[in-house]
Formats: sequence, C-alpha cells, structure tokens
Amino acid sequence: MSGEFEQRRIKMVDGQLRTTDVTRASVLDGMLSVPREEFVPRARAELAYIDEDILVAEASGGAPARFLMEPSPFAKLLQLAEIGAGDFVLDIGCATGYSSAVLSQIASSVVALECDETLAATANEKLAELGYDNVAVVTGELQTGCPDEAPFDVIIIGGAVDEVPEKLFEQLRDGGRLVTVVGHGNAGAAHVFYNADGVVSGRKAFNAAVRPLPGFEKVAEFQF
Repeated sequence: MSGEFEQRRIKMVDGQLRTTDVTRASVLDGMLSVPREEFVPRARAELAYIDEDILVAEASGGAPARFLMEPSPFAKLLQLAEIGAGDFVLDIGCATGYSSAVLSQIASSVVALECDETLAATANEKLAELGYDNVAVVTGELQTGCPDEAPFDVIIIGGAVDEVPEKLFEQLRDGGRLVTVVGHGNAGAAHVFYNADGVVSGRKAFNAAVRPLPGFEKVAEFQF
C-alpha cells in the first residue's frame, strides 16, 4: 500500500498544488516527502490525499472538531511565508503533526504547538516514529503562542482566525513573518504579516476557506 500512497502523493502535488500556483520547490518537495496518510486516523487513511479537509478529532467537551487542512491552501500558506532552510518556525495548531512534519523538511527547526493533549501526544509519537527529530511538540493555548521559545522567524497559524493576538506578533524576530487565514468560509483570506523593527504590517494574499482554530474568536465588544 505504501507504493500506492506514494503515487497518490505525487498526484496531490501535481494535481492540487502545481495547478493552484504553488511553485516554491521547498514546499513541493516537503509535501512530496511526508506520508500524509500516517497523520490521519487509520480509518480515514484512504482519504489522505483528497482535496478536502480531513477530520482528525471529533468535537468534544465544547472543543470544536479538528481537521487536517486541505493540501492546496496549506501549501499556499507555506509558500506565502517564504520559509528558508535556516528558519525557526512556530506551527500553531499542529493537530496530529502533519504540518510540522512538512515544515521540518523546509526549515531548520520547528516548535509544534497544540492545545488538545490527545492530539499533542499523537503528534509527538508520530513525529518521533517517523524520524522528524527537529520538531518539538508543546501543549498549550494556541492564542498564547510559545513566548519561552521566541523569537521565531516564521509563525504559521494552521486554521482560520477572527483576529491575530498582539502577543503573537511580539514573538516574531525582526524580519519575521506570520501567515494565517483571517475570516471564515467565503469571507476568509490568507494574510501575511511582517515585523520590521517592531512595526507589524500585513497584506491580504489570496482567498481561502479553511476550518477555524479554537481560541482565536473575536471578543464581542459592549455597545451602548
């Protein structure tokens, strides 16, 4: 079956990534090398390479369901971040660890942040099993980031958010980039934010509808 999955991986890169303007060689190579089927529940392994989000954790105890992001928007976010081989990356919302595995092939080292303890344990086990030893999995609130490990060259928020907390911008190195999707459904758009001498600026890059991450909901303001 591994050979069959390898063929599906090639088709994913050629049919889903290259056709949506993903051209950065490091991103294409990273996604070609990581066995996506290893990071989804065994019962859904056959679905690993379809061009849809894949459920990896059911909603539970008020926490939303969690998904592996569809390949194309994920790859486009990585390309937008312009990750270099020497970069130190924070992967927020790593879920089962797939995104971190891909990032580990592109960057120097990765901190994988996950709020769900079960998902974090799965990510840690799977990343270790497959030999992605330049990734450290940390459990904590996603919106808090990982200030103890900052500053980062790149921060990836692996899902849609209402807004980016200021404390995450503070964890960017001078010249650092943060990429995420702001807004939900058809109103969602990928943004890249840059830190230049402590001043953060951002721009919209492309439309993207991806699943939301917990903890980034905009707090309703009281109105008279």
